[in-house]
Amino acid sequence: MKNDTTAMILAAGLGTRLKSLTHDKPKALVELNGKPLLQHCIENLTDNGFHHIVINVHHFGEQIIDFVEHHNFDADIQISDERKQLLDTGGGIIKATPLFKDSKAVLVHNVDIVSNVNFAYINRQFLDSEDDAWLLTQNRETNRKLLFDAENQLIGWTNKAEQQFKWVDEKRSGISTGSTLLDYNEQAFCGLHFFRSDLFADFECKPQSVIDLYLQLAKSKRIISKPIHPDYWFDLGKPEQLTAAENFLNEK
Repeated sequence: MKNDTTAMILAAGLGTRLKSLTHDKPKALVELNGKPLLQHCIENLTDNGFHHIVINVHHFGEQIIDFVEHHNFDADIQISDERKQLLDTGGGIIKATPLFKDSKAVLVHNVDIVSNVNFAYINRQFLDSEDDAWLLTQNRETNRKLLFDAENQLIGWTNKAEQQFKWVDEKRSGISTGSTLLDYNEQAFCGLHFFRSDLFADFECKPQSVIDLYLQLAKSKRIISKPIHPDYWFDLGKPEQLTAAENFLNEK
């Protein structure tokens, strides 16, 4: 697996939802049970066989660079530097694409996701598939959902709280969500996804959401939902979520 897949950790975000915890450091260095989130992420990825890791940085980026340089991780780690301009999830991946050239695929992992997903197993499955991307999903409650057809192909996105929809096929725009013409499966995105290493090579490098890019790609590419059922999965974007994860892992 060492030469097959690059893992990219998205660590450039401002971490505003963590409030005072990111006043003087990046979200990636906020600690969970005495260990920075970035360290949890790197060690989990290397345990799953990923030994080429790209990390994008912006907010307090120099702290992340210094942290990586002063730790002996079992990986070749490269930095994608966004300190001059924050590029959002999609733009960050586009900027880092030249660093993926020696790999067949890329696993993207948000730095504030902590789970025991079996990435090694899913990676082997993805490499053996003919799909262009797998979006790891769960059936859980959230306002924002990805929409898939009966074959698990991405067809749209919704913000249920605002009754907002974005469709791959523009012909669906304006159709009532209650219409029998609209058959779709709602799934929550997990902040984890696999894609072929050159999938984003033709996009302009500018601030943009990766979900918007996937909606564009789904017009001609196989962008597939991959449901996961790990023992635990946490999105640590808020202080109370960090506390919940600490309590769960301590009990476990």
